[in-house]
Amino acid sequence: MPRRSALLPCLLLTLFASTALWAQNSIPTTFAGSPDQMNKPFPPHKVIGNVYYVGSEGLLTVLITTPEGHFLINSNFEANVPIIRAGVEKLGFKFTDIKIILGSHAHPDHMQADAMIKELTGARVMAMEQDVPALQAMKPGGKPHPIDRVLHDGDTVALGGTTLTAVLTAGHTKGNTTWTLKTQDGGKTYDVVILGGMGGIANLTLVGNKDYPQIADDFARSFKVLRALPCDVFLASHSSFYGLTEKYAKMQNGAPNQFIDPIGYKMHLDLQEKAFNAKLEEQKKAAATK
Repeated sequence: MPRRSALLPCLLLTLFASTALWAQNSIPTTFAGSPDQMNKPFPPHKVIGNVYYVGSEGLLTVLITTPEGHFLINSNFEANVPIIRAGVEKLGFKFTDIKIILGSHAHPDHMQADAMIKELTGARVMAMEQDVPALQAMKPGGKPHPIDRVLHDGDTVALGGTTLTAVLTAGHTKGNTTWTLKTQDGGKTYDVVILGGMGGIANLTLVGNKDYPQIADDFARSFKVLRALPCDVFLASHSSFYGLTEKYAKMQNGAPNQFIDPIGYKMHLDLQEKAFNAKLEEQKKAAATK
């Protein structure tokens, strides 16, 4: 998992100083959360419209409800399934009404439990084509990883009047997927972006990667794609990336919806892209001296 770098505090101060609104509403970080946070229950809650949070403190799981059943984005570890199920039911929905299971990217902390939740609900599992090989190798307890529909960049998944779009934002994995949708709340329409993952740069080989030769090009393309997406509500595969605990606490104290945070989205991309460019330059220089 990515860790805070020594330069991060200075970078954060620079970002915070750039806008008061950002300082008030968002806390950027490249820290993905400790094991305890990944397994710690967090109060399930409405994000906006028909979008709900049912994950742990550290790992995002999103429930998107419709009259014809529900979407679930990110099954996470199998150990997280009781947290997810309890969250769904505490919000008043039936766990067995989950009809479609989606994911952000083929890492166990986000998609390991696809098979388990499919067994419990009968839902269909869908995944981006480029992540299929990695998912097929993910077999907790020896269970084959189910994939009922292979998705491609720009594909839509519709259920009960809600349509999600799969946006390929490769780099973190070859099939890293950002999900977008529109939702209604209070008579307004909001663009929701559920970011797959653009972090973990410190642990990646960007130059001379034999297993993923185009990784740097994919990251560069993905940042451009993400910046072009309309975004009112920003969520991400690790909840710390969008300041879940801080925003939730403010809302419990009566603040307006903190998840409406387009500035936070842009600032998070700035932070991750700066880290990417710095790491790429560092690795290029190292390669040139060999």
